[in-house]
Amino acid sequence: MKSHLIAGVCALGLGACAQAPTPLPDVTAQQASVNPAVVSAIAYANPLMDYSYRAPTGPRDWRTVNDEQSEGN
Repeated sequence: MKSHLIAGVCALGLGACAQAPTPLPDVTAQQASVNPAVVSAIAYANPLMDYSYRAPTGPRDWRTVNDEQSEGN
């Protein structure tokens, strides 16, 4: 138990003495400017535009349906 405590204290002590992390580079100057002449306007597209109602055809025997969809057919 004492060895776990000593290892934990050593890890905390070494972490406290570590260097400060290097800051991230400033990338705002590297980002490309957006040219509005090149970018096309985004038009609204209705997600339900191509919807077509599909009514259920009714219950069928599941064995027949499985046989119709099997790879042998």
